[in-house]
Amino acid sequence: MAKGVKKIHVTKGLYYPDMSVKGQRVTLKPDQWVYFGVEEWLPGTTAEDKKKEIIWMRQTNNRKIIINQAPSKGGYKFLISKQFCGSYHYYIEASLSGKRDPKNNTGLYVKGWCDPKIVTSKWTTQRGSKTSIKNQNKINFISYGHVVYLNLMTEGLNGNTVTIELWNQQTAKKDKLVHVYNNVQVIDGEVNLKIENTYSWMAHVDNIQNVEEFYIKVKDTASKQYIKDNLGDDLHAIYLNVKNKVVTTNANVSKNQTPTKVYKPDVNSVRQEPCRFEMIKITESEVKDGKASNTTVTVFDNGKGIRKIQSAALQERIERTIYYKFDSTVIDKNGVAILNNILKFLLEHKDSTMNLSGYACVIGKQNYNKGLSQRRADVVKKFFADGGLDTSRIISVGKGEVDPTDDKMGKDNIRFKNEKDYESNRRVDISFVFNAHDAQTINYEVVAPTESTKKDLTIDISGFDTNECYHGSKNKHKKQILMTDVGQAVDKGDAKQTFAPSSFNYKVYSNMSRFNAAPIQYIWPIATNPNKFHMNIHSCRYFSNDKRVTVLIKAYPDIKWELALEFQVNVSNYKASNMPPGNIYAKHQEKSRQAGYKRMLLNKDGKVPINVGVGLSAEWDAGREKRSFTNEFADKIEVVARMIATAVDIVQNAINYAQSAAKETAIPVGFNLRYPKFTVVGKWYLERVNERAALSVIGEVGFGFKPLIGAEVVIDIIGAAIAAASYGATGNPAAAKIINKFRGGLEKLGASVTFTATFYGELEIMVDALKIDSINGINMQGKTTIGGKMGATIELSISIEVGTVKGTKAKPIVTFKAAAKADSYFGGDIVLDSDTEGLFIQPVLKFSGVVLSVEIEGEVGWWKSNFKVEEKVMKEETYYMNKKYLT
Repeated sequence: MAKGVKKIHVTKGLYYPDMSVKGQRVTLKPDQWVYFGVEEWLPGTTAEDKKKEIIWMRQTNNRKIIINQAPSKGGYKFLISKQFCGSYHYYIEASLSGKRDPKNNTGLYVKGWCDPKIVTSKWTTQRGSKTSIKNQNKINFISYGHVVYLNLMTEGLNGNTVTIELWNQQTAKKDKLVHVYNNVQVIDGEVNLKIENTYSWMAHVDNIQNVEEFYIKVKDTASKQYIKDNLGDDLHAIYLNVKNKVVTTNANVSKNQTPTKVYKPDVNSVRQEPCRFEMIKITESEVKDGKASNTTVTVFDNGKGIRKIQSAALQERIERTIYYKFDSTVIDKNGVAILNNILKFLLEHKDSTMNLSGYACVIGKQNYNKGLSQRRADVVKKFFADGGLDTSRIISVGKGEVDPTDDKMGKDNIRFKNEKDYESNRRVDISFVFNAHDAQTINYEVVAPTESTKKDLTIDISGFDTNECYHGSKNKHKKQILMTDVGQAVDKGDAKQTFAPSSFNYKVYSNMSRFNAAPIQYIWPIATNPNKFHMNIHSCRYFSNDKRVTVLIKAYPDIKWELALEFQVNVSNYKASNMPPGNIYAKHQEKSRQAGYKRMLLNKDGKVPINVGVGLSAEWDAGREKRSFTNEFADKIEVVARMIATAVDIVQNAINYAQSAAKETAIPVGFNLRYPKFTVVGKWYLERVNERAALSVIGEVGFGFKPLIGAEVVIDIIGAAIAAASYGATGNPAAAKIINKFRGGLEKLGASVTFTATFYGELEIMVDALKIDSINGINMQGKTTIGGKMGATIELSISIEVGTVKGTKAKPIVTFKAAAKADSYFGGDIVLDSDTEGLFIQPVLKFSGVVLSVEIEGEVGWWKSNFKVEEKVMKEETYYMNKKYLT
């Protein structure tokens, strides 16, 4: 039962249904990719067959020449430009076997359509010349009888037949039609007309001048319409200047010519060579948080993202030879296999020109052998032509005898020779040049421990096949992988290992010693010089140049650094409670202490004692080695800390000045500032992110100000009330009520009254476990919180003087209980997130509202009183601020 492709169809892309016939032909819209797939299989095709690679072939409309051939499992894509739109149909066919079906229409005829247009036009004196002789300055001329070439670049006319009218420019009267060229073919979107009858033009020119100007009009034979250019003009090739001089009276028939083509290897062709490897994967095995972990990175996937070397193309010369039996032109089985291999390559690599050189041995006459050698070359040419190769790409030459002789005595006849001695002379040499794939080396970065520990890599190579390598036996690509341990630089002592696909294990290590005495040089590990390991795997399809490394593995040290820093004012010692419990700070503080945390007390003799704490530590070699570097680092930190301490003294002096200035005002007021308490913990190391081949520099940062700033303002309410015009005008209902009730009785007792309101506030900012990497930027799991409290505390006390000694303190005789429910808080989150527009920050502010509730009761001798004041000052509220996009 027959198997293979029965029908194909368009699976994706734009086409014109009204200009198409289902299952037979389709008319595409230009300049966009259209995808074809298998619509129906022959009944004998198995499920496994349908998974195999299919050979897609785009052919000429007569189905004799294969223009493009490509193997694919996912269908075929085709883009037709406006230049190739027109009546010309291409034939697209899919084959499971790789052979065309000449009997059945399993494929589709495909063409493109767009508005017809003349894009460019020029006259030249030589075929294919880039120098046009059309001009308006009358500098370049031809004379009557000269041969001239007309070239038109078109759109929407490919395959059409056009009529070209030659017109003579006239002065003071209508232009004159001089000649009409019928049945001019548009081939590959071009008109190339060789005109040899310019002498005959002369007879049709009225009142001939010294120089006459000619131009053309182009009419589509099918539509009978004149074709216009981009500006909407139907006059083209303006102007051809012809001098009034006759060089010859010959007037041959004009000829259509195909476009001039120069066959050169295509630099940017898609790689289709059967000698290939398809995928390279590297898997790292390591232990994270006590658990075994594997990370797999695909470093190569069928050429995706591979860049070619930006230099002269790497040209490779392919040479093959097939041999014949004595006096024979029959290609044997081995020869057919060689020719099929070459044919497949050339069909998938357009524009390479092939040379066929036929030879014969010296047995027989030279003239006969000369013809025999040509026939041998021609039979190979026919083999390729029958296979669909454009014969214009083939040059076949019969070279005659190898080391020719022609003995007049007949000593070179077969009866005097052993024909086996000349087997290698009866042959056809086949050669062509193509641009090999010289791709840039792939870099793969890995974090690795020391040489004593090493990291295991599992390297998988899939789809590696060199059986059909186009190189000869001498240079044939080997189905093996060569690994070279280069270390820091290439030298003669590099260790080399050879592995067979498809999977093998390999160990890598960094250049850092397990017992390194100065690992401080690795404080920024990505800036160090990594160990290098060369992976050489080569094929015709990718990385054909075996002198270039395919994958360069760079092994960086696995060192991880931690830094903890604390700066506190008015704090006598270092306490873990100064950092929020349960987050990154507490964890790192403990590690920092173990690594040698150092505390420094600054401003010992100053008014403001300052504590600075610092710890720097590292671990490497898969966590086996840990060491503190606090002493090497602390001196640098201390210099910065002393600068901060100096600034703190300046601030304190400013506060003292403000307090002294306030004493001179009418309103009793005091100031107090709570200094920042700053803590930061950082950790940085190298890590792989999102299965990338390149490593990221990872930073884990936790820091906070608690508080960023804190302040108190103390106001003597009674003093403020006395300073006002009247007690009732203070604007403070609580103060007014108290003063009105207590004034008379307190004066009789001789007691003094202290009534203060302390308004306080704090603002704190905490960044908890913010993770930043050098590739993706900020990890949005990190959270920044702003918060704090504000409120009021009201205190009322009454005291009397004890004794008469000067300077004795007042002794309270009674204290009124003031329960102030005036605390409130404000705060919020800074949300780091992303949406369809990108990464953004959105602050969310929260406020609890304020309710002032004061209940006072007390007893002074004969007087008892109590009262309650409650007032809602502000309501509770949550406010979402506008998003601020960062990308």
